[in-house]
Amino acid sequence: MKKHLFPLFLLLIGANAYAQQDFFALVGKDSPNIVFNDFRAIDATNGISGEQIFTETSTAKVFSQGRNGVVTEDKNTYNSSQTASIATLAYDAFNNNLVYMPMFSSNIYVLNTKTKEITLVENNIARVTSCDINSHITRMATGYDGNIYAINNSGTQFLQISRKGNQYAVNDLGIIKDDVSNGKNSFTMLETGFGGDMIADAENNFYVFSASGNVFKVSTKELKATFVGKISGIPENYSVNGAAVNSQGKVVIASAKGAALYEVDLKSLQAKQIAGEQNLHVYDLASKYFANDRIAAGNILANLDIYPTRVDEQYITVNVNDKSVRGTLTMTVFDLSGKAVMKQNLPVKEGSLNQQVYLKNLVSGAYLVNIINESGKVLLNKKILVTE
Repeated sequence: MKKHLFPLFLLLIGANAYAQQDFFALVGKDSPNIVFNDFRAIDATNGISGEQIFTETSTAKVFSQGRNGVVTEDKNTYNSSQTASIATLAYDAFNNNLVYMPMFSSNIYVLNTKTKEITLVENNIARVTSCDINSHITRMATGYDGNIYAINNSGTQFLQISRKGNQYAVNDLGIIKDDVSNGKNSFTMLETGFGGDMIADAENNFYVFSASGNVFKVSTKELKATFVGKISGIPENYSVNGAAVNSQGKVVIASAKGAALYEVDLKSLQAKQIAGEQNLHVYDLASKYFANDRIAAGNILANLDIYPTRVDEQYITVNVNDKSVRGTLTMTVFDLSGKAVMKQNLPVKEGSLNQQVYLKNLVSGAYLVNIINESGKVLLNKKILVTE
């Protein structure tokens, strides 16, 4: 549950303003309860709303994965793509989809931001009931491996939503428990750990920003939540309901209470207010960026690149068109743990290269492609996602 949703104030829509198309908000109405209004693009630097992607009044074309056909939904029920109780959102940048779940339902919805078509993923893995606050799914984010992850209020369900081809599958990774050092700052207690949102880092761990302003680092390997600290620099009654990483690697947080956006430094947890709209009622935020991302710089040279970044046929192409590049380049592929899993030399002739590279024996997942020249200078760092 997005707890402490106090009476909300008038919604400033600003739908025609410019906004980044890789940073999104789940926005609600002026109501003491959770009432879905729209998904919209957000300029996370200036705190300004942009295009409304999908609203409560949009025509919803819903295709059921389980029933293999178009279905008609009643938006007045909990099990609907436009129900009032939507409180989680993640952005799948590889497929340009927004993924979300109603808070009182186990249904998962995948919205194509271009076509506006919706895929309904029914599942019996998520155990959600409207009367059990512990079971409500309130935190969701895309992991560094390209999968979507969601956590319920009490941490008893840690869901992984993966895609193979056009089919989605749901897996429960287990129960997240408190680290012994947490003391009274418990991840699994209502006042200290419930609600809020989550972000991912480049090691495929997660940071949960609870509604109370407490921050926990969740280890996916140990299924353990460690208290990091409490956000400072926000109003005392600020309910943290949305969190996502911006293009500078800072965390942007938002509140469902009709407040300003804040930018938070993950190391110091110090927040500073972002200029722009002051009364947005945000239930969740989502972006394509990750905390502590080693490859934020991307390309060092404008005329050197690799494609595609989503690899489903085991090949990538390395392209160079820069006369300053000479000799033999070395391409190394690292997995998420930092282990080199393959290496290949790439001879450049007269500043030009267009070579296809076979990524043999790489299992599905995210990898870092690093290219250096003969003197050891890094020319490119770029993430790819290998799929079957």
